[in-house]
Amino acid sequence: MARDERVTLLEVHQALPEEQFQGLKFLLEGQIPAGLLLPASRPELCRILLQRFPGNSLRVTAGILRKLGRLDLIQRFQLPLEEQIPEETAMEVNGDPPKMRGDPPSGHCPGGIPAAPMNPRRLMEKDLMQVAQRLGKEWQEVGILHLGLERSRLEQIQEENPGNPVLWNFEMLREWQRRERHKATVSQLRSCLEHARLDPGILDFLQSLQGD
Repeated sequence: MARDERVTLLEVHQALPEEQFQGLKFLLEGQIPAGLLLPASRPELCRILLQRFPGNSLRVTAGILRKLGRLDLIQRFQLPLEEQIPEETAMEVNGDPPKMRGDPPSGHCPGGIPAAPMNPRRLMEKDLMQVAQRLGKEWQEVGILHLGLERSRLEQIQEENPGNPVLWNFEMLREWQRRERHKATVSQLRSCLEHARLDPGILDFLQSLQGD
């Protein structure tokens, strides 16, 4: 049985493009030390998961695949998946988290332009990953000028994820999302990025989410 689990796990990892495989490792950092994850190849990551989550590695992987938007792989390999309360629903149930001292005003982009409150759809991690994959080399300019993030924080993100631009972009967007909290909506992010120098496909993608 353990062998079947390992074979399935390896096939799932091999089915991921490199960027999503790196995204998988990034999203596992809360459960496995980054020092083990970052240099791990696909077979090595399988071994780590089997050791850390004996008998449960496929379920853990399925949870990460859902965050990456790869429900097709969950279905193809018939992976077990626990039902979880979506982040946006949990926030509605528990109420807004207390605002911490020093947090900038939420709901506004740099320049004081409020986002249009036309669509309350909150951004999920798979949405942020798809935006991250489209951001170009001007990601720091986007972060500083259009998302209002500190340059020092962006440099820290780069140091924590060496040689992986997609993860720089993804973590930058998550930093913005953490700051905005419940106001990190699709329309809010689109408003912030509207005048940035970036791939027009990003705005088209966010527009399509608004139409969901």
